[in-house]
Formats: sequence, structure tokens, C-alpha cells
Amino acid sequence: MKMISIRTNSCARIAGLAVWALVLGFVSLPLTPRAAADTSNHRVLIRDITSIQGVRNNMLVGYGLVVGLNRTGDSQQTYFTVQTLANAMQKMGVLISPSQVEVKNVAAVFITASLPPFARPGSTLDVTVSSVGDAKSLSGGVLLMSALHGPDGQVYAEAQGPLILGGYTTGSGTNGKEVNSVTVGAIPNGGIVERDASVDLHDFKTVSLLLRNPDFTTAKQIADTVNDEFHKAVATAVDSGRVDVDVADAGSASIPTLISRVQSLSLNVFTPAKIVINERTGTIVLGGDVKLTPVSVIHGNLSIEVVTTYTVAPVPGGIAQGYTERSGAQGAGQSGKGAAAGSGASGADTGQAAQNQNGGQGGGQGTEKFSVSTPEALVPQTTVNVTDAPAQTMRLDDGANVDELVNGLHAIGTTARDVVAILQAIKAEGGLQAELEVQ
Repeated sequence: MKMISIRTNSCARIAGLAVWALVLGFVSLPLTPRAAADTSNHRVLIRDITSIQGVRNNMLVGYGLVVGLNRTGDSQQTYFTVQTLANAMQKMGVLISPSQVEVKNVAAVFITASLPPFARPGSTLDVTVSSVGDAKSLSGGVLLMSALHGPDGQVYAEAQGPLILGGYTTGSGTNGKEVNSVTVGAIPNGGIVERDASVDLHDFKTVSLLLRNPDFTTAKQIADTVNDEFHKAVATAVDSGRVDVDVADAGSASIPTLISRVQSLSLNVFTPAKIVINERTGTIVLGGDVKLTPVSVIHGNLSIEVVTTYTVAPVPGGIAQGYTERSGAQGAGQSGKGAAAGSGASGADTGQAAQNQNGGQGGGQGTEKFSVSTPEALVPQTTVNVTDAPAQTMRLDDGANVDELVNGLHAIGTTARDVVAILQAIKAEGGLQAELEVQ
């Protein structure tokens, strides 16, 4: 009897974080002058942190057909593809019935593009083409001329051209391999602007600077920097995200000259204290200005591993099963041949002569072999291993920064997901002087 051993690991790992953020009776003291001077800031241009109100891109979208596919297009069940193809053929003077069309080299797609603020008719755009049906791949396809509409429903551009894909697929079925997406492609300079959507700067009475990251301190600094440049109050911080510059008071020759002069100014920007955590991927981004009050972190891991081994063993009280082998000797009778037959429960018995078909008698012996096998089953054997690592302790003094925090967490052997739990615990305790954003 063969013994079959099957080993499976059913590992129930408990991220048993014994995480506590303890104040330990310390009083949070104000930062010393030296610590306050270490507050990180960097010098940036106004053009890098603001945009001009009214000067922006506009989104365009369209619908069209991609042709020339190698039998990787939409199936016949994708009815809107067949209907679109029939409409396109009708414009070419060919009338076809959508119910009788079966073409696998065509795919219905959506086209998207971004219209720059000062685009003129004849300017080119980069367009992105995405499949909307059940096409397998857009590789080798060509987009037919399609109109791109703006938010107001007007046609602002036309798109056409061969697609460039950022991925590939090879093989078929379970033996295939696909890298990146093959149902989304791009056409560099595939769109041509047909309608003028440029902004007339001569109508501007006020140039409004919009902060990409709204902040009252930064808005005031921008206004002060502009006023210092023009030696008079021409800029006003309206709120945390907007600074207005009066065109008449600035006295510039033109609006573009004024905007260029303002955007070329530089100022010191203070980075906000913020921590961004993505629990799904274990990614943690900590700003350089993150400060902590005195805390101690106690961290330990509890790991429980359950190992189950399956062994083949006989089943007690089971019904035996087997097979029979029979053999018989021939005997001579008066009128024919008789076959000897024997029966036995545990071995070989001697059989009596059997009467032949014509009533004669013959002599012979028969032997029967009976092989018995005992039923078997897989019997699980479970072993539990428990590993309890000793707790690790990390102490952070008053005014500790993000570098000390990261180095300390690495020193006690924490993983990325452990750091997420520790930071959340420190924030709940009040020892983290920063905004914590969990994605």
C-alpha cells in the first residue's frame, strides 16, 4: 500500500501590531529658534504655482471607426458598430443592410483630445483612441475622419490617421500573452483644429492668478512680490486661491508683457506638513515639514502559521472491495465436454464435474482467486507554529522631523503596512503635527 503525503500551508498571518503612541507625560514645548529656522522652503517662479484665469485647455470628444484590423475588431453582436459602418457606407453611395453585415476588421472607438487655449485653425492636436465595443486589439488600425466636439456641442477639430499602440498581444487563448493595453491607441498630430477658440487678452481688465495649491500665506506672498516689482499696490490677494493684478495700474504695454513679467518673479514657498498614505499599495509619502511631539512607539509582531499535512490511511470498519480470477480444467464426457467449476470464499476449492449439454459427465478441477483491498482516505494532520517577536521601542524627542521618524521605523524593522498603522496611531494620539490623508 502506497502512502501519499500532501502538504498544504494554510498560513493565517496576523499582523498583530502592538502599536501604541504614548505621550509618556512629556509636555510639548514650542520649537526653538534653531528648529524654526530649519522649516524647509524653496524658491519657485510664480508661473510654476499659478495659472491665468480664462487661459485654459478645452476637452474634445468624438466617435468614429477604426478599420484595417486583422480580424480583431468588434463582433456582429456589437450592433452600433455595424450600424455606424452602414451609415458611413451610405455616405459613400453604398447601401447595405446592417443585419447582413459581418465584418471583423472594424471597431467602434471614442476619440479624445485637449484643445490648447490659443489654438488657431490649422493647428494640430494629439488624439487618443479607445475601443468601446468588444474588439480584441486595435493594432494596425486606421481611424477614419471623425469630428471632435467641445462642451458646447460645436465641432472644433477633425481627427484621422494610423494608430500607435503602447502594448502588444501574441498567441491565443490560454497560451497568449498581452503587455499593456491593446485597445487604446494614440495618433500624434492626428487632429486638426477647424474652429478658432483662442482667448482675446485685450478684453482683460484684471489678470487673475489662480493658485494650484490654495494657501493664504502663498497668496499674500505673491501679491507682495508683485507689488514690490511694480513699486505700488497693483496686486491683491482675493482669497487663498486667487490673486488679482490690475492691468491699468500696472501700466504695461500689453497684457502678454504684463503676464510674462509677473510669472517671471520668484518667491519662497513653504511646503505644507502633509502625509499621504495608500493602504492598498503600501505607499507612504511624507512631506519634509512634518513635525512630531515627544512620543514613544512600541511595536511587536505576532505570527501564527497553520500547517496541514494530508496522509493516506486505511478507513476502520470499511467494506472490503476486490476482484476475482477464475480458471477451469477441461474434462471428457460421453457426449461432449464439461467445464469444471469451483467456488470458495477464502482461497481455492475443488469443483465437481459438470454435466455437459447432452447429459454426459466429465471430470476436472476449478480454481478461484479473490483479492481484497482495504478502502483508504486522506487524513489531515494539523500543526500550529506560533512566533511572537519581542516588542521594539522607538523614542522621538520634541521637534523630530520626518527623517528621524523614517530612520527610527526602519531601525525597529517595520514594514510599509506597519508604518501605516503606526502613523495612524500617532495621529490619533495627537503626536503628529501634519495632515494625514489616507487614499
